[in-house]
Amino acid sequence: MTTPDVDRPPVSKTVVGTSNSTAAKDVFSTHVMTGVDKLHADGYYGKGIKIGIIDTGIDYTHPALGGKFGPGNKVIGGYDFVGDAYTGRDGTPPPSPDNDPLDQCNGHGTHVAGIIGADPVNPYNISGVAYESSINAYRVFGCDGSVPDDILIDSLLRAYKDGNDVITLSLGGADGWTEAVSGVVASKIADAGRIVTIAAGNDGQYGSWYTSGPGTGLSVISVGSIDNTVATVQNAVVSSGREIPYLGLATLPIPAGLTLYATSTDTTVADDACNPLPATTPDLSNKLVIIRRGTCTFVSKLDNAAKFGAKYFLIYDNKDQTLSSIATGNYIGALISQQDGVFLVKEGVPQNLTVSFPNNPATIPVPGGGLMSSFSTYGPTNDMYFKPAVSAPGGNILSTYPVPLGAYAILSGTSMATPFVAGSAALLFQLRGKTAATAKVARTLFENTAIPVQQTTANTSLLETASHQGAGLIQVYDAIHASGILTPAELLLNDTANFKGTQILKITNNGKKPVTYTFSHIPAGTAPTIDGIEPITGPVSLVNSPATVSIVPNQLTVPAGFTLPVVASIKAPTGLDAKTFPVYSGFIKAKGSDGSSLQSTYLGVAASLKNAKILDNTDAYFGVKLPLVTDKDGNPISGPTTYTLNGSDTPLVIYRLAWGTPNFQLALIDAKTNVTTNQRRSIDTRGEVDVRSLSLPHSTINKRSIWSWLFPWLNQGSGTFNKVPLIGVLYQEDYISRNSAGATSDTNGYSAYQITQFANGTAIPDGSYKILLRALKITGDPIKEEDYEVWTSPEIDVKRV
Repeated sequence: MTTPDVDRPPVSKTVVGTSNSTAAKDVFSTHVMTGVDKLHADGYYGKGIKIGIIDTGIDYTHPALGGKFGPGNKVIGGYDFVGDAYTGRDGTPPPSPDNDPLDQCNGHGTHVAGIIGADPVNPYNISGVAYESSINAYRVFGCDGSVPDDILIDSLLRAYKDGNDVITLSLGGADGWTEAVSGVVASKIADAGRIVTIAAGNDGQYGSWYTSGPGTGLSVISVGSIDNTVATVQNAVVSSGREIPYLGLATLPIPAGLTLYATSTDTTVADDACNPLPATTPDLSNKLVIIRRGTCTFVSKLDNAAKFGAKYFLIYDNKDQTLSSIATGNYIGALISQQDGVFLVKEGVPQNLTVSFPNNPATIPVPGGGLMSSFSTYGPTNDMYFKPAVSAPGGNILSTYPVPLGAYAILSGTSMATPFVAGSAALLFQLRGKTAATAKVARTLFENTAIPVQQTTANTSLLETASHQGAGLIQVYDAIHASGILTPAELLLNDTANFKGTQILKITNNGKKPVTYTFSHIPAGTAPTIDGIEPITGPVSLVNSPATVSIVPNQLTVPAGFTLPVVASIKAPTGLDAKTFPVYSGFIKAKGSDGSSLQSTYLGVAASLKNAKILDNTDAYFGVKLPLVTDKDGNPISGPTTYTLNGSDTPLVIYRLAWGTPNFQLALIDAKTNVTTNQRRSIDTRGEVDVRSLSLPHSTINKRSIWSWLFPWLNQGSGTFNKVPLIGVLYQEDYISRNSAGATSDTNGYSAYQITQFANGTAIPDGSYKILLRALKITGDPIKEEDYEVWTSPEIDVKRV
């Protein structure tokens, strides 16, 4: 990383808010968590800012979203790139574009739009972060399915051309590299003076090094998710006056006045209603049945009660814990707390109390609210960049939904956190000025003023790794009103082979008075990321092995309008197992004498990434070693095998990438050619393993049309590797993400390529071949053949009938 000369401060300005005594008090939990409530109290709601939402479209008929479409309304315009029937899958209807981005069948985009722009007068008293902003809706999903890069890029370019100040995308897929195609386009748009916010992804279960694109773009703001501090509930009302909360927006359609019936009067029974109810059980069709949780599934309990006509249920918890949603199948019911259940059994039944279910929404505190959502994706990218940059509320978020689908819904995901940051960016533009300079400094301001969160609620908890939370929970009010700025906000230390431990920071005082800053180091937990060849799945456990940091000077006074340098010397932690590729991180804090607080976040890996194993050559995933080639029946081959290349009689190459690779290639070589490989091992089939029975193709490669101009070498017909002539290239791609760590039912657990022709579309002649697979190591030199992992298949013979 090069360090710019220390001279002029970055262009920015201090903003003084205006009081607005008529503004309604904002008590929406996510706004209070982030300081948005303070900006609303000052009368700022995003007026004059245009936000482009690239998503599933919007139900603009929703009253909280303006009810109409076109200039002068909340949703001022947009475009539908695909139509309802489009799914992005082969063999399905092609895109059917038009000028109306209405969505009343999916709902995702409408939920996103409400987080940004919902008007505050509604049944749940929610409001958007920037509800006076104007919205353009760009529909890239049909009612179901996915979107290819070409449509996604078209939508980005259209959103830019339409003059949106902020562009937000709550979508993505595993990419792992900053070079991902759509991410590069999004980054260029950000460089051109727009703020682009993109979801970090919901793949936290798969562990580290699994970042989602296009959020991997260098200049975009990738957003992680933090759980809401409250949950929305409905309150049932007992005839005695007691309120009983249960999770949900809609009220349970249970008639009032039903007699209570408990399947057991023992409130400690472990297996309540897990066995058939006694023959003496009365007719339960007009009763509200109370059952204790435990031992068997909820539906099993309800099935047993339903044999006596039961239709309405309340299941009470078997311990004191947070309320959760439960699966009740086709039955009507909900989970209530242990205390409320015991009350109904011990007092409600004997006293002939009844329960009614009015529309009575409320909120309850959530233990663990304010921490990272478990589903939020871990970084960093394979090329060691920060992803996510920051985090925002995304877990258990109440927002608008298509009117035909219920009008309001609670959803969770980085999809919900991302529009929150987009709305925050609109407020930033409104207060600091709608300029390219504001856009350029936006991510830095959000990172400088974010609050790092702990991994758990325990008092002794370590701070969550920056590879999960980025700089932490955004503080929008503080970001907008910051008079100082600390750059760079991201200190990229890289791996041990490319370590950059000396970092020069600049601190700028844009205020009117001198400020004395005191510097300190606050480490985050270190995250071991790999166990053997597999990633450590989330939530990733942390260890207390921090980096060592010295800061010179540790205190300095910055005159108004000046910028001064600070040198941070960072030493990677020692004593860690490099084979686990431990990611360490932390925060360099600058505490100002004016009460301000700024931070830069550092991140590195205490290992050499070139040592990362790219190809999975174990039998851990399938019970048969990889890579492999199958015959027409789906069995791995171990010797010469003949194919006609007709129908299913084709070679299928199956492999897993344990890490992402900068370059991947499949090619054919002559069967008589000997290639030195670093993946050689005998095929252990463990009997007749029908690999194709595992619902192949799994993550089958299908070349998107956009690749043909981004990667022209896909059209090459031959070449050499290790002085071995290539008969033809079958498939090649740059910057591929690793496969997931999920089970074989996961859609990215492994990859498969069916060999039918060369990559340039020409036919494979009859003959005897081997398949050459090679993958470039992370940080490897593409012109050095020793920097590739290489595997060759058994002989395959092409012989057409």
